[in-house]
Formats: sequence, structure tokens, C-alpha cells
Amino acid sequence: MRAFAAALAIVVACRVLSPVLAEDTTLPKPLARAHAHNDYEHARPLLDALDRGFCSVEADIYLVDGKLLVAHNRRDVKPERTLEALYLDPLLAKVKANGGRVYRNGPPFTLLVDIKANGEATYAELAKTLARYAEMLTVVRDGKLRAGAVTVVISGDRPREKVVADAVRYVGIDGRMSDLDDKQSSNLSSDLMPLVSDSWYTHFKWRGKGKMPDDERQKLRAFVDKAHTKNLRVRFWATPETVKLWRELDAAGVDLINTDDLEGLARYLNKNP
Repeated sequence: MRAFAAALAIVVACRVLSPVLAEDTTLPKPLARAHAHNDYEHARPLLDALDRGFCSVEADIYLVDGKLLVAHNRRDVKPERTLEALYLDPLLAKVKANGGRVYRNGPPFTLLVDIKANGEATYAELAKTLARYAEMLTVVRDGKLRAGAVTVVISGDRPREKVVADAVRYVGIDGRMSDLDDKQSSNLSSDLMPLVSDSWYTHFKWRGKGKMPDDERQKLRAFVDKAHTKNLRVRFWATPETVKLWRELDAAGVDLINTDDLEGLARYLNKNP
């Protein structure tokens, strides 16, 4: 009788734990430098990126009737495509299933939120929303940082003064390359401005074909080195989708490699760990 009861207990435990175990085995090796640009435009927002090991995704948001709706253009918003439904809720589920991380024992995850318009009002609603997910987020409270599974960074229309003034802060600010030399910005802590991003086309002429000019390679590495001395991560958007360009970004130490080609970048990073 005892043997039967023990066997029954094992079966029940396996059924209870099976969702968690399935969660562990379905996620691939995390790729800490892979960033899904405009992630919401893929067939399965967030999930397509997670299936390939991406550790950073980008969502554009608009404040519409009190909701944070995800879309690239205002005319494309849909009431069901909220930041919570597409990103915050599924991320929280992953964190709970995987022992406090998006990927079990994996690196921290970045959610880049691009505020497309009406920065102050949108940020105010975003801050209230993120407070409900504080258990998984990196939080700064009265100047003290508590690192979480997910770090939210805001880009686009960034109300910097509002963010700086918050006693409890759930976001960092996405800086620009010009901030590296700006006296006011250079004094910001790395938890307030953990990332600097800029357009590739603004700074470089090379389009990822043929050999990268030596002067541009040196310029790229100087950018990255300067950011890293300030403990900031680096990302470029509007980068050509070529292996040659990914290789140069990789070699220069660019922290987040931006792409719309999830499969292509995942394949490159897995072959060149």
C-alpha cells in the first residue's frame, strides 16, 4: 500500500511540475547580445525572439485611451495589443517558471520600450503599469539599485527630467552617442542611462558589403570603448542585415546587435559564440 501511495505521489508531482519542466526544455541557449528590433512585427511577438534565445526585444508604444498599445504607427494600434499582453505578462510567466530568470540560469533580459509620442503622459502611465510587475524588474529606489530579471529601458520621446525625479524608478534611459561627450549627460549614472543607441547611417557610410574601411572600423571601436569606460552598453539601429556587418559589430564589442532577421542573427551568434 505504501509503495502504491509513493508511486501515486510521484505521478501527481510530475503532472504538477510538467509545465515548469516543459518551460525549461523549450527555451534555447540565451544569446546575450541579440536584440529584436521592432519585435512586435513578428508573427509571435516576444515568443519568436525567445525561441531563438534573444535577450533583448523592442516594443514601440502609444498611449491611447489610458492603454499602452504596441505598434509602429498610431494608425496601426489595436486595443488587444497592449504592452502587458504582448510583453509584461508573458515575461513574468517565464520568470516565475524559470527560477527568477527569463532563461533559467541565464543573463538579464532587456525590454526596450520606444515611446513614440506624448512622452510625459505615456511615461506616467508606463511607470504605474511597471509598478505592478516590480517583482521581476530592475528597480532603483531612493538611489539604491535592485537588479531584476528584466531591465526596462525607454527610448524615443524620453521625458528625462521626469525619470530623474522619480524616487522609485522602474526604467533606465536610452542615451545617444552625443551623450558620451555632453557634460550633463555624462554625469548620469549607468543605472539611469544603461544604454546608448544611435542610427548606423548617421555615423557610418559602410553598408556591410565588401571590406569595412579602416577609418570607420576605428571610429566604431572608439565609440564602443568610450561607452564601456562609462559602464554603458551600446546598440546601433538601422544596421544593414549582413553577416559581415554583424562580424564587425561583434569584434568591436557592440553589446546589443540589432536585427529584424531573428533566424539569421541567431544562426550567426550560435556559430560564433
